Amino acid sequence: MIETLKKWWKYLTAKADSEFEKNADPKVQLEQAIRESKDQHQRLKEQAANVIAHQKQTEMRLDKAMVEYEKLTGNARQAVLMADEAMQRGDETKAMEYTSAAEAFAGRLIAVEQEVEDLKALHLQATQSANEAKTAVSQNSDRMQAKLAERQKLLSQLDQAKMKEQMNDAMSSLGETVGSDTPSLDQVREKIEGRLAKAHAESDLNASSTEGRMAEIEAAMKGTEAKARLEQLKTQLGVGSAQTAAPEATSTAPEEGGTTATAG
Repeated sequence: MIETLKKWWKYLTAKADSEFEKNADPKVQLEQAIRESKDQHQRLKEQAANVIAHQKQTEMRLDKAMVEYEKLTGNARQAVLMADEAMQRGDETKAMEYTSAAEAFAGRLIAVEQEVEDLKALHLQATQSANEAKTAVSQNSDRMQAKLAERQKLLSQLDQAKMKEQMNDAMSSLGETVGSDTPSLDQVREKIEGRLAKAHAESDLNASSTEGRMAEIEAAMKGTEAKARLEQLKTQLGVGSAQTAAPEATSTAPEEGGTTATAG
């Protein structure tokens, strides 16, 4: 029973994840990914800052220990010189005091010298860690810039995809019925083409019938009458063919007169 419930839980979780990915806005998911990358970069910078700060502190401690080492070395040398001078003067008491002081300086010098060596090793390790942290921050910064550039590219592609989807939807809707009361473009075109074809068919039938031939003859007669009326108008106005016919009549008259005279 428990195993079955686990399987159902995994199934429902997977289904919920699938539905979420299906309905999620890619732009929002992209911004979430960029925000997460920025947060990681900020945490990396904070860690790097701590490492670099540790390196700086170690460097300051080393510098302080080096100053102490130089000071103790000088004091120990001075105590040895003063003990030797006192011995030469025959002042054994002073010589013993200076020698005791020199031994104390030497003891402290040994401890500081060990501290310096330890701090040198620690400083070297801290410097390597600081350099690695700086390199990591620099490389991650470059990756962040690349991600930001990629985000702009993806946002542009997302806008193009949305525009293409809208264009595809618009083109698809031209051939589809929007609603029961709204015909599609294909339906309207088919209806118009059907009416045009029917009109052509009726015209062809009328042209091939007796009535069609009679109408054709009547139209031809009207055309002939119109031409005759036009010639009449030209003759009355003395233009066109009427002017051309007049000289021919004038030249014919003498010939007829001459023939008559000869005959008489």
